[in-house]
Amino acid sequence: MSHVSRLRTFALMNWIEKDRKYIWHPFTPQKERLDPIFIERGKGSLLYDSEGHAYIDAVSSWWVTLHGHAHPYIAEKLYQQALELEQVIFAGFTHKPAIELAERLVTLLPQNFTRIFYSDNGSTSTEVSLKMAIQYWWNQAYENGVHKGIKRNKIIAFKNSYHGDTFGAMSVSDRGVFTMAFHDLLFEVLFIDTPEKDNIKQTKALLEEYGHEVAAFIYEPLVQGAGGMKMYDAALLDELLGIMQETGIICIADEVMTGFGRTGKLFASEHMQHKPDIICLSKGLTGGTMALGVTACSDKIYNAYVNDDKLKTFFHGHSFTANPLACTAAIASLDLVKQNNVIEKIEWLTAQHQLFAAKLAAREAKGFSVKNIRTQGTIIAFEIDKGKDEYLNNISQEITQKCMAKGVYIRPLGNAVYLMPPYCITQEELNTIYETLLSVLND
Repeated sequence: MSHVSRLRTFALMNWIEKDRKYIWHPFTPQKERLDPIFIERGKGSLLYDSEGHAYIDAVSSWWVTLHGHAHPYIAEKLYQQALELEQVIFAGFTHKPAIELAERLVTLLPQNFTRIFYSDNGSTSTEVSLKMAIQYWWNQAYENGVHKGIKRNKIIAFKNSYHGDTFGAMSVSDRGVFTMAFHDLLFEVLFIDTPEKDNIKQTKALLEEYGHEVAAFIYEPLVQGAGGMKMYDAALLDELLGIMQETGIICIADEVMTGFGRTGKLFASEHMQHKPDIICLSKGLTGGTMALGVTACSDKIYNAYVNDDKLKTFFHGHSFTANPLACTAAIASLDLVKQNNVIEKIEWLTAQHQLFAAKLAAREAKGFSVKNIRTQGTIIAFEIDKGKDEYLNNISQEITQKCMAKGVYIRPLGNAVYLMPPYCITQEELNTIYETLLSVLND
């Protein structure tokens, strides 16, 4: 080993030791945990560690990276904005990036969305949506502090759902490993199954009993992400949304993961005729460059807060609400959606996944250890047929380690393996991902 190599190795060990000493990583058991991989830089679909090894980012770094890492266009726009205005309080002030981004989002979103409320991330965007929906009914019920007899404060959500890690978001998420320590503190929710032909009648019966008490229905359209990339039918969801809205229930689409093309359309809600009243966005919103959350709503929701009674103000905000840098990154990302023909790339990636799914299915028929192969737009997923179907299945760590050794980063959700690469992925890189996965599964 050369002198330079020894110095690099020593420096790396020093950084890893400091990481172990000072940092608590998310979703990571702390006892006997493996050392994290030290990533020095990223470019396009690739992440590079301190020793120069490259890894194809097959999961878009937790589903956020749309156009690739360290994109020069976004970086240049951030640099220019940082020289002008990096942050300002958003109560009583405004700025161009926030206004421009809001205008562009309203133009892109389904037609019933007219107002944009900014927050910090996906979890806060869903938190805002729940408060917005519940207070919508509270504002109807009270006039100058006097109750008028309307009480709608129940929430409906899907079983197996995940909407974030703050308390409201946890409350409307499935009661599982992510929320177990807090079950006694979470508010009551009516959980229903994702729609199938044989359970729509059960949902109708539930609404006949409780519909007049329900404020909102929150759902991940078409794909339940952290719950294991569970997928369900758009036509049945559309029917369910129609039933909900006939009862006056506010429909909240959590598109934190599904937004910006992941399901084959720019927004998953475009697959349905019935549109939500509120939509939550984050992750790909800034192309994965910075944290930013958006909760968009219709005039119906917004107008409930336009009132002489100041008690009906929406008392919610964040120190970094509409941060100018984050808004600038989002605008740049939307520029790239147009400039880089992203819609065509989404269609190409969708077709590639469907071809790979057919290969997996052929192997499954011969006893290959996979099951429930499914695709939705740029997402492909399946289960390893080993152990329980759950997040704590240790097969995930084994798959990750073996794929990393071959230069591909995949992070299964327990035994649920999925791919969700950035849109800049090349044919060669995608083939490498597929071949690597097949090789590891063969082992």
